Amino acid sequence: MPKKSPARTSDNRVPHITVGHFYANHAEKLGLRLEGSSRGLNRLIREPTINRPGLALCGFFSFFAGKRIQVIGSAELSYFRSLKAGELRERLRAFFARSMPCLVVARNAPIPDALLEAADECETPVFHTNMITMKFINAATISLEFDFAPSTSEHGSMVDIMGVGTMIRGASGIGKSECVLGLIERGYSLVSDDVTRLRSIEGRELLGMSDNLSRYHMEVRGIGIINIASMFGVGAVRSEKTLDFVVTLKDWHELEDVDRIGLDRDTYEILGIKVPHVTLPVRTGRDLARLVEVAALDQKLKDMGENSAVEFNQRLLHMISERRSR
Repeated sequence: MPKKSPARTSDNRVPHITVGHFYANHAEKLGLRLEGSSRGLNRLIREPTINRPGLALCGFFSFFAGKRIQVIGSAELSYFRSLKAGELRERLRAFFARSMPCLVVARNAPIPDALLEAADECETPVFHTNMITMKFINAATISLEFDFAPSTSEHGSMVDIMGVGTMIRGASGIGKSECVLGLIERGYSLVSDDVTRLRSIEGRELLGMSDNLSRYHMEVRGIGIINIASMFGVGAVRSEKTLDFVVTLKDWHELEDVDRIGLDRDTYEILGIKVPHVTLPVRTGRDLARLVEVAALDQKLKDMGENSAVEFNQRLLHMISERRSR
């Protein structure tokens, strides 16, 4: 089944996804199998969490979370078996009439025919999973949080440099592709070329990735499209990486003042999250790949609590203090 793109609002938040999108993207991981009719896969999931119906199956629908995926397990199926056939059909029809997105039956438990019939009447998708109920709820909630997370796209290429997810920005023709190729030749991994898709995870970190069409490929002017995985091996590509660092390449003549010490720490804000940022001046003859590599490794040291500029400044101040005291 092809993957469907979720709807988005102007503020980058995802207001809903379809059942079909959820199934296409997470069926393998969650062990989902569609039972019965495929009608209803266009139904909307409006909340990124799971509901276990409980009292709703008994006919009590006050505060029923009908916008969520519903899941039942052994307890609910045992309750169904305690009901007479007519009462079971009545309860199930009332339940599915509430227009929930879909129902998942856990533990690969046998599904009563009455349940599938009532679901088909209301065009509600029913899925089976081999996971136990609580494990499915936990795993599905994580998947939904990812699907509903705010996302955006940035014009820039992203590389994993020894664990530091680095996005390289700059004007068209500034040398981003050559820089990225130089980093790949040094053994680092390409995440995305030219455009990086970013998703906010719980508002604390950004996950960068490429779109499905251009994944593992690069465009190099004068050469065309190249497959990085085929040319440099599978170790030269990554499907996604946390964004830790942003480097902006800028023409030397456009910079009024170039930071020569590094005491001032700049940040680049994406989806409300501030990421460490440096601007590197571009000039003929400069090895941009080497400079970006050093900048990323320096950022890694800073994340570990070691700041070379601060240490140098402290030594300098200490030296000045000693000379004054003589």
